Amino acid sequence: MNESNSPFASHEHVFLGAGHERNERKTKAVIILCSIMMVVEIIGGSVFGSLALVADGLHMSTHASAMLIAALAYWYARKHANNRQFVFGTGKLGDLAGFTSAVILAMIALLIGYEAVSRVLSPVAIRFTEAIPIAVAGLFVNIASAWLLRGDDHHHGHDHGHVHSHGADGEAKIIGVPRGQIVLSVFEDGVPPVFRLASRGAAPAPAADSVTVTTLREDGSRQRFHFVDRGDYLESTTHIPEPHSFEASIAIGAAEYGVKFAEHDHGHGMDTRDHNIRAAYIHVIADAAVSVLAIVGLSLAKAFGWLWMDPLAGIVGALVIGNWSYGLVRDTGAILLDLSRGNPLEGKIKSAVGRAGDKLVDLHVWRLGPGHFGAIVSVVTNVDRRSPAFYHSIFQNFKGLSHITVEVQPR
Repeated sequence: MNESNSPFASHEHVFLGAGHERNERKTKAVIILCSIMMVVEIIGGSVFGSLALVADGLHMSTHASAMLIAALAYWYARKHANNRQFVFGTGKLGDLAGFTSAVILAMIALLIGYEAVSRVLSPVAIRFTEAIPIAVAGLFVNIASAWLLRGDDHHHGHDHGHVHSHGADGEAKIIGVPRGQIVLSVFEDGVPPVFRLASRGAAPAPAADSVTVTTLREDGSRQRFHFVDRGDYLESTTHIPEPHSFEASIAIGAAEYGVKFAEHDHGHGMDTRDHNIRAAYIHVIADAAVSVLAIVGLSLAKAFGWLWMDPLAGIVGALVIGNWSYGLVRDTGAILLDLSRGNPLEGKIKSAVGRAGDKLVDLHVWRLGPGHFGAIVSVVTNVDRRSPAFYHSIFQNFKGLSHITVEVQPR
């Protein structure tokens, strides 16, 4: 039995997200903004005798507290990223902070709902002159906070579940040649990424030994790829290292063509989201939604005497916050419990083992941090002296697979 850890991970366990430090700075900026607003409202309310202004200032402190949880999680994860006591690093700390924030959001939703129902049953007088401007001021602060926390991986808490994956017609370059076209594409559906080249129109299919592709990356490194004939297309004999961002020169006999590939990381199926910043973003967006509902409810109540509109807006706001909180608890809880939901890496590993002619007997894939995954793979083989290094050389081309243990057993 052969077993080994991944040599390409260099036994490092730093699995923080790509935007970790940037998101930490964002949360600190929002803490400062909320704290300033909180102090201004509390002092202003005390000086001018406005209980509503003081209450909103205290409410603003909950924003600062939520952001403080996020900021502390970023700081602690970064500080202890190389601490070997954390067996698989501190990448999940952001998910723990996100889960905590989601629970707090759920509690806030329950409190808002309880207060709203109480006011429906026992209406109270509303000081519209003070309440509406405060709601407007709170909305502007939330909009500013959301702008500071903006990003592409957590808008509205929606789970788009996208990740970089090139199919047969994914990252493809079409090149005009005499009597037709040739198509060079990056293919990695269930396999390590390779080049595929096919002809279109009346253009004759080139012979495999007459084609080479040379890549040039930003750091000046070059790599040449040779091809084999797969019937309907030619396929490179070696895998393409990540990232897939480079200039490519295609030589077909004496002719040469140039194309450029750019990395497109949309996350199709691979969870690269930072749930800590996502939780902070949902917190301010949820409060902004409540502010909008409060402004509408208060305005209608003031204009038409519909006092029930204010608590109704609160009930709707509580339901919205509760729904977003549930989604965040579901996503972060699944990560904390290492729940498997059909990670695309599982399919790639299974396919790679099958193509090698071996039998996969055990597989565990779990998230270590945003964009980082670990795997334990157990394989039974008929091939003499096949070692884990054989599979490490394949798996090192799988984007997002940051830590792996391979066990190879003879049949």
